[in-house]
Amino acid sequence: MTRPEPLVDSRTVGALTIHAIQAGGQKLDGGAMFGVVPKPLWERRIPADERNRIQLGMRTLLVEHPSGLVLIDTGAGNKEDARFKDIYGIENEGADGRTSLEDGLRQLGVRTEDVAIVINTHLHFDHAGGNTYRDETGAIKPTFPKARYFVKRGEYDYATHPNERTGASYFERNFMPIVATGKFEFVSREREIVKGIRVVPTPGHTPFHQSVLIDSAGERALFLGDMCPPHAHLQLPWIMGYDVEPLVTLETKRAILRRAEDEDWLLVFEHDAAVAWGRVKHDGKAYRLRENKSPQKITDPS
Repeated sequence: MTRPEPLVDSRTVGALTIHAIQAGGQKLDGGAMFGVVPKPLWERRIPADERNRIQLGMRTLLVEHPSGLVLIDTGAGNKEDARFKDIYGIENEGADGRTSLEDGLRQLGVRTEDVAIVINTHLHFDHAGGNTYRDETGAIKPTFPKARYFVKRGEYDYATHPNERTGASYFERNFMPIVATGKFEFVSREREIVKGIRVVPTPGHTPFHQSVLIDSAGERALFLGDMCPPHAHLQLPWIMGYDVEPLVTLETKRAILRRAEDEDWLLVFEHDAAVAWGRVKHDGKAYRLRENKSPQKITDPS
């Protein structure tokens, strides 16, 4: 197998510089990713492999902020075994034992100890797995030792009380070591974390999912998380089977995409393998991209 190369795409939002870091590749079942949408429709957008899986990314966002470097989501980390990686199609091994996220940070001249703030949209393993790492002795430690971590209080409670359906997505090794250090801070509603970077509730995928709004010098960008994973999900009824509250997702998308069009937001797609970001328009039938800045693609390892 060929390891997907870490991709870094950079631009400005107002006075802030942002870097979209492709923290590895992921392949998930296309039917699960598109829910009730028939395969002949979704496969026109993202073709499936012989196991019915579609190629996805695991994009994180690094923001250069006067208060320090802010990292939004952390990918899957290094703690899972080969069988787990095969099931979920995860390929995020970097050079010299690092992960693709660490390679991407190094490409920008950033060390893990340079990150000041980590924001998790939610605590699923492919979004929060990189919060911690397993060292050469097997011990699990915070990946970003000097950072404060932020997540919604409700999401933390939801993650620590899983049921038969949600338990496969939440692993305490991804967040409890941070809690033990006292560096995990919990938010209960919309809140500005540092000037110009705000978490906003976007429920549906999980009841306490949040997205991250960057607002600087009259420009805005929204890191969507799993509200709209690849840009194919811009169509309102295209909702993942993984979402625990799909009808809530529908209304969240309706409100957020309307505002994104009205206020000319840049949308950042976490799970799109090829498109880092873009702006949307409604063509009378559906929301579509009107700007696509990232032609780079993850190498398909199959």
